[in-house]
Amino acid sequence: MSEARQGLAIIGGGKIGEALLSGLIRRSGADGIVVCERSPERAAELSTRYGIPALGLVEAAARARVLLLAVKPQDIGALLGQLASAVDPGHLVVSVAAGVPTSTLEAALPAGVPVVRVMPNTPALVDEGMSVLSAGAHAGESHLDEAEALLAAVGRVRRVPETQQDAVTALSGSGPAYFFYLVEAMIDAGILLGLPRTLAADLIVQTALGAAVMLRDSGEHPVQLREAVTSPGGTTIAAIRELERHGVRAALIAAIEAAHDRSVELGRDARDR
Repeated sequence: MSEARQGLAIIGGGKIGEALLSGLIRRSGADGIVVCERSPERAAELSTRYGIPALGLVEAAARARVLLLAVKPQDIGALLGQLASAVDPGHLVVSVAAGVPTSTLEAALPAGVPVVRVMPNTPALVDEGMSVLSAGAHAGESHLDEAEALLAAVGRVRRVPETQQDAVTALSGSGPAYFFYLVEAMIDAGILLGLPRTLAADLIVQTALGAAVMLRDSGEHPVQLREAVTSPGGTTIAAIRELERHGVRAALIAAIEAAHDRSVELGRDARDR
């Protein structure tokens, strides 16, 4: 049976599941990909939109060798309970459930099943995702290579020890929301200053994109890039002074620490279920 299995089953059709699904199909085509979603309406929607089969969990595991678990951490226990009898060491299980350690997955699955834990983010929708992966106890280099090739279709990939995954979740997993929040505030400021919303949005989105490319490609430290914009006695230093006065830096650090702590808590809850 295991020799006949091939391809990929994406289990869970939420935002991150669809982000990975759409990116993979754009890059590699739909051949060999199936989706498994507990909501019949959502399963039918994804099947129609992407031209792939929507299967039940057991059938998906029987057909696909790589199982990508894209469900919420709160749902992982129930999923594993249903999946355990359909999985064997010939599978590769790739989990994107935030905070859930590989040991929790391995304990619920048959002995020897290779598991790779991944923290992706939603820019995978536009092939600019950041995915970070870690190997479980039974996953070797070839499994990591396979998972990396899978995620590389939708952006950049890094490997870290699993002990760093909760920090990764707080930084890049939740990270897009921090930038969207900042952009939202800057657009509101533009409107307050009398600009039309569409113009303010165009200005800020392009500025954010350009700044990100500079950070990626220049090789310079963010402080150097910021100082290059900050003239003595000018407008930028006046703005920076206000940001510091309101404790924006400290608030951002505290927010990321809170995200980290919540990731740890989610993993503990999944383990205790």
